[in-house]
Amino acid sequence: MDFPFYDEPNTATIICGHILDEARPILYVSHDEDDGKWQFLCGQTHEIDEARLVSLKAVSDLDNSVGVLKDMPCGCCAERKTRNDNWIVKKR
Repeated sequence: MDFPFYDEPNTATIICGHILDEARPILYVSHDEDDGKWQFLCGQTHEIDEARLVSLKAVSDLDNSVGVLKDMPCGCCAERKTRNDNWIVKKR
């Protein structure tokens, strides 16, 4: 599958350790308004030390369903209840 995002594949993103360490699904995505950074979270509460930095390509390779969010503007977020649900995008 082609890399779907407009950002470079090596763009640094934030992902929670629950997704990487415990194989939890990505259920919340944020495209931050202030710096354009992408965040990929499992929907649980997090401590700052649970954050990991990975490339946008690594996230896309981990769960290619996030590619449908490539057009999500800065200042928006997307949520879903399970890995199989559609993303619901809203303004933060």
